[in-house]
Amino acid sequence: MVLSKTASESDVSVHSTFASRYVKASLPRFKLPENSIPKEAAYQIINDELMLDGNPRLNLASFVTTWMEPECDKLMMAAINKNYVDMDEYPVTTELQNRCVNIIAHLFNAPLEDSEAAVGVGTVGSSEAIMLAGLAFKRKWQNKRKAEGKPYDKPNIVTGANVQVCWEKFARYFEVELKEVKLRDGYYVMDPEKAVELVDENTICVAAILGSTLNGEFEDVKLLNDLLVEKNKQTGWDTPIHVDAASGGFIAPFLYPELEWDFRLPLVKSINVSGHKYGLVYAGIGWVVWRSKEDLPEELIFHINYLGADQPTFTLNFSKGSSQVIAQYYQLIRLGFEGYRNVMENCQENAMALKEGLEKTGRFNIISKDNGVPLVAFSLKDNSCHDEFEVADMLRRFGWIVPAYTMPPDAQHVTVLRVVVREDFSRTLAERLVFDITKVLHELDMLPAKLSAKISVKEKKQNGTILKKSAMETQREITDAWKKFVMAKKTNGVC
Repeated sequence: MVLSKTASESDVSVHSTFASRYVKASLPRFKLPENSIPKEAAYQIINDELMLDGNPRLNLASFVTTWMEPECDKLMMAAINKNYVDMDEYPVTTELQNRCVNIIAHLFNAPLEDSEAAVGVGTVGSSEAIMLAGLAFKRKWQNKRKAEGKPYDKPNIVTGANVQVCWEKFARYFEVELKEVKLRDGYYVMDPEKAVELVDENTICVAAILGSTLNGEFEDVKLLNDLLVEKNKQTGWDTPIHVDAASGGFIAPFLYPELEWDFRLPLVKSINVSGHKYGLVYAGIGWVVWRSKEDLPEELIFHINYLGADQPTFTLNFSKGSSQVIAQYYQLIRLGFEGYRNVMENCQENAMALKEGLEKTGRFNIISKDNGVPLVAFSLKDNSCHDEFEVADMLRRFGWIVPAYTMPPDAQHVTVLRVVVREDFSRTLAERLVFDITKVLHELDMLPAKLSAKISVKEKKQNGTILKKSAMETQREITDAWKKFVMAKKTNGVC
């Protein structure tokens, strides 16, 4: 959702050059027009404006799929008018969703008997999936506390400071205290030992990230499980684990099958994954699966009959399209295990090629790990004159959308550029990106330093002695200055 804000106070009309063949008058920008216009004009007006959007294939900030096969596009368009929630009217679509849930649950090693159905649901993305999983943990914890006659008004959840914003939303929207494990230099994911130290009797779960948004790294879910098992034995608690596998859930089973992060670990009670990331479906589909029926409180499931039959539902929204569910099933049966493994291996190889190209420039430190989500996170070795924000800004001139950002506390002085390698990011594009980055660096070297130079020449005076700022202090001031500069340029808030 984008919080609405007018881009211009003076320009209140929409104009289109080619639509003038059909209409003479301009359209109001923020009010409903009085009269209808020809369909050709409406198309042309919108199409003209959309030309200024970025190219999705060159949007290297996003993990979300930007290409699918034409056959799948046809299936999606054919189902675009089907409401996913009408299970009685569209029973085959419901069946395809159930098949997806079971395929994913088996992929994550859920302990199911041969004829046992998996417990899970399709969502609009991992944000909704996390909300549902969090609600299940909260309700189970509350029910147990009530039965024991103990207070149940102060639930908390333990995560790393590197979690995606949806975890902060869950905590704020559903009144759960968020206890974050801070990051540190060189360690940009949740430390399992520190996470377990934060666990108390009010902890509804510990959330582990399989594929950090910041650097793609997998958190050590196995170590977290083992430490938490010991703490539960000592305290008598039964604190569980949720795995946020939004990015890594469709990667680890194919690239790292021996890695124990899923339902093979006894304390992992639920897992979410984004079908629209490395599940290879366009934006709008996520999944959450539970270990067993006992892990999803029955009182959270609603039953309705006003659409033609009794239908169980556990979602935050109601109506939504069926296309993404159908597309997910297409990808699962089209690719199979072999196909997904080939795609992920190709992404990983292209990420390695990009990493090697950046290392050859001699200008960057690589922040990401070789094992994890196929992406490359990197920072400048020397940003005293020009920094990562300037590199990202100048790359837009070549069409590349590469984000620059600061790490969360306590590593906020570290600034990073990140390139997400998706299926449609080829080796040729990787080589071209390195070429363009090299060109940008050369151009920046020719320019005078901006904010960096002004900050770096500042000195502190203490007891009459002039002390030069350390490199760390200078870098932190540069980061803070650029954050203020970037925030001042933003016109819309996105959540």
